[in-house]
Amino acid sequence: MNNKVLLENLRCIPDFPQKGINFRDVTTLYKSGECMQIMLNELFELYKDKGITKIVGIESRGFVMASALAGKLGCGVVLARKPGKLPATVIKESFSKEYGIDTIEMHIDSITKNDVVLIHDDLLATGGTAKAAYKLVQHFHPKKTYMNFIIEIRDEGLHGRDLFEGIELTTLLTI
Repeated sequence: MNNKVLLENLRCIPDFPQKGINFRDVTTLYKSGECMQIMLNELFELYKDKGITKIVGIESRGFVMASALAGKLGCGVVLARKPGKLPATVIKESFSKEYGIDTIEMHIDSITKNDVVLIHDDLLATGGTAKAAYKLVQHFHPKKTYMNFIIEIRDEGLHGRDLFEGIELTTLLTI
């Protein structure tokens, strides 16, 4: 899709969080009403006819558009959070990152077998966090699972998309 307005408003911060990484800062898109409307409208067009019943937002930037889109689609939001942030019984999935191991959790009653789930996050790079979220969702055996990211980074030798072969995955911006 690569909407020109979104690309022009996306900030790149060199050497964050560590040297050699060009961090794509989606918060510059969130603070613009115009960008929020563009993203919400594009996401709605992608998913309005898919029968989505739950959107899983991945901590924390994934919560923003997951919630906005859920409101427009009339479906629920499920939070995939870091350990210790959810108050009820959870299931968890750990994954490797470039600098260690991390874990995300979801409530055990968040998704049913009748749900059609969209997993949403701001960024797809290596795919570790998204893969963990996907594995969590699959514990519930939903009818169907889709994946969406605002930004997919491919220009730095990153191949996160390769982890999701056979899964319908969309992005609004590809860099």
